[in-house]
Amino acid sequence: MEEFKKKSIVDMNEKEIVFSKSIKAGKRIYYLDVKKNRKDEMFLAITESKKVISGEGDDSQVSFEKHKIFLYKEDFEKFMTGLIQAISFINEKQDNEEAKERNVREPKNKLSEEIIKTDEISSGEIKFDIDFE
Repeated sequence: MEEFKKKSIVDMNEKEIVFSKSIKAGKRIYYLDVKKNRKDEMFLAITESKKVISGEGDDSQVSFEKHKIFLYKEDFEKFMTGLIQAISFINEKQDNEEAKERNVREPKNKLSEEIIKTDEISSGEIKFDIDFE
């Protein structure tokens, strides 16, 4: 009886999904599922599924670790604003760190410094000022 109850709950949950998109990224898969609640209001369920292998050789077992986030319509705008800000921050900081690493690795001469400066500019006007002596 308990097994039937669990199965019917799973079936009900599957019927709630009105749109689904999966994104494969390395060992992870992200699922974006648009679902309807009992009031026919739609919301977004974001699931991260990560493959976990425990043990070695013949004794290894594969399982999946899942994390879910439920995002409701009234929060979409704030969530998107925050997500865009966080992604921009990461891109900006990583670009700066990568540029610093290039400065350390490359020989210090006027030509390489000018190349690095133009490399760091991600958009807008690019100016070259190279002196050959």
